[in-house]
Amino acid sequence: MAENLLSAARLEERMESGERIGKYLTFRIAREEYGIEILKVFEIISLLPITEVPRTPKFVRGVINLRGKIIPVVDLRLKFGLPEIGYNERTCIIIVQIERGEQQIRTGVVVDNVCEVVNLTKGQFEPTPSFGPSVDTKFILGIGKVADRVILLLDVDEVLSVEEIGIVGDMARQMGTSVPLDA
Repeated sequence: MAENLLSAARLEERMESGERIGKYLTFRIAREEYGIEILKVFEIISLLPITEVPRTPKFVRGVINLRGKIIPVVDLRLKFGLPEIGYNERTCIIIVQIERGEQQIRTGVVVDNVCEVVNLTKGQFEPTPSFGPSVDTKFILGIGKVADRVILLLDVDEVLSVEEIGIVGDMARQMGTSVPLDA
């Protein structure tokens, strides 16, 4: 919770100073468009064979071998409770850095397709609307407005819960892929 407030406070500070909100990599899952801060994106790759890991949640698809590094992979479609679909030539994996405390975990997230990088300014950003206490929106940084599009801006560090990060982090540690903060 404190980390989410810190992220929101940083965005608010940047907005008040007149600074650009920043660049976001946008992608689609189902019919919706999402964005992740470009500084959290390590790389975008086409779909690789994913090795399933037993006894993990369904949205944790398994691991990939990326140039000799084993990377855990999460399917955002399944994480968000959307129906599973077959992967196709547009399906890709975005490799992101998730931060938890002093640990950084490089994780792959499967998305339906990548759209573009957008540069959001103060006028294109809206804070996350309130949907009431029963709806958890802590993983949404805000809403981006680009032309007639609405982009849900994700806080990639909050998309997975502490327990889910623990599962992915444990997989990463066991396979030697966690990255110290100063790396």
